[in-house]
Amino acid sequence: MSSGTRPRVAVVFGGTSDEHPVSCLTARGVVGAIDSERYDVIGVGITRSGRWVVVPPEQIAALQVEGKKMPELTEDAADAMLLPGSAGAGGELVERTGGGTGLAQLGPVDVAFSLLHGPFGEDGTIQGLFEMMGTRYVGAGVLASAVGMDKHYMKMIFERSGLPVDPYVVITPGDWHRDREQSLKAVSALKYPLYVKPTRNGSSIGISKVDDESQLLDAIDFAHRFDPKVIIEEGLENARELECGVLQSPGGEAPLVSAVAEIRMHNESGFYDFDAKYLPEEQVDLDVPADLDDATTREMQALAAKAFDAIGCEGLSRVDFFLTADGRLVLNEINTMPGFTEHSMYPRVWAASGIDYPTLVDRLLQLALQRPVGLR
Repeated sequence: MSSGTRPRVAVVFGGTSDEHPVSCLTARGVVGAIDSERYDVIGVGITRSGRWVVVPPEQIAALQVEGKKMPELTEDAADAMLLPGSAGAGGELVERTGGGTGLAQLGPVDVAFSLLHGPFGEDGTIQGLFEMMGTRYVGAGVLASAVGMDKHYMKMIFERSGLPVDPYVVITPGDWHRDREQSLKAVSALKYPLYVKPTRNGSSIGISKVDDESQLLDAIDFAHRFDPKVIIEEGLENARELECGVLQSPGGEAPLVSAVAEIRMHNESGFYDFDAKYLPEEQVDLDVPADLDDATTREMQALAAKAFDAIGCEGLSRVDFFLTADGRLVLNEINTMPGFTEHSMYPRVWAASGIDYPTLVDRLLQLALQRPVGLR
C-alpha cells in the first residue's frame, strides 16, 4: 500500500459534463465519509474545461449549494495527471510545477473513486483510462458503464434479458439528418404523453414532458442541446416512481438489493427533474421504505439484481422503476454512478437496509481493492 498500512484513495470528481455540480456535491459527501484512519485521501478535480487539478480534502468539504447556486471547480490550480505506476503499483499522480516546466510526484494511487456523473466519466471513458494505467477503481467497468449511460443500448440489453421496458423510439444523428419525417412517423406510434430525453445524460438534464404533437419538435431540439442522439419514451399515466440500490457481493455471490424507495412529487403534473433532485426548496417527498406490499417489493428487488447482472455491473448501481396503475413493474433505467451525497437516494435506501453511509463507502473501496486489474 502507498502509506504503510493505509491505501491511498484518489477521489476523482467534477468533469466536463452538465452534471459537474452534482459530482462536486457527491465528492463532498464521500470525502466526509471516508475513514481517515484507514485511508489516505487525495482529491482530483476535473474542471469544466477538462483540466485535472489537485483539490485538498478541506476544499472539497466546502463545496455546497448556496441558494440556487450549485458548486463548481475553478481553473486556478496547477495541472495534475495520472501516470502508469510500476508493476502492481496502480498508477501515480503527478502535478505540474515551475509554470508547467516541471513535474512533482504526488505519490502512488491504490484505488480511484470516480464520482463523475454523465458523459466523459460515468460512460466508460475514465474507466478505460484506469484500466490502461493498471489502477483499481470503484464501480462498473468500461462496458457496463457505457451501457448504463446510453439509454438506447441499455434498453436493448434489458429487452434481450427479458426485463420489462415500455415502448420507445431512438433518433440517431443520422436518422434525423437523412429522414426526419420517418423519425417522426416512428414516434407517432407511441402514446402521449411522451418523455423526450438526451440518450446519454443523467440527472434529468435536457428532458421534456410532451403532452401532444405540437410540443414534440421543440422537445427534440432541446434534447439535442445535450446529446445528438435522442430517446423518446412512452409516458405512463398515474405510475409510481420507485428506486432501489444494488451492491456487489464479494466472492462472486449474488448482489445485495436494498429496501425500495418512492419519489412523490407534490405537483402531480410535474416530473423528477434536476431542480427537484438537487435544490432543497423543491416540492418532492422521498419515502424510504416505500409503501409496497411484500410481493411487489420482492419482484422489484429480483428485477433490479437481474438488471445489474445483465449489463455486467460491478460495485454499485441504482435501478429505477415505474409501477403502473394496474400493478405492472416497468424498468426505467440503471445508474452505475448514482448521486452519492449523504442525502441522495442510493445511500438512503442502504441506510434503511442497515448499512450506513460510511460503511457503504468503505465496502465499495474494499470491493475495488480486492478485485484484480485487467480482464475479469
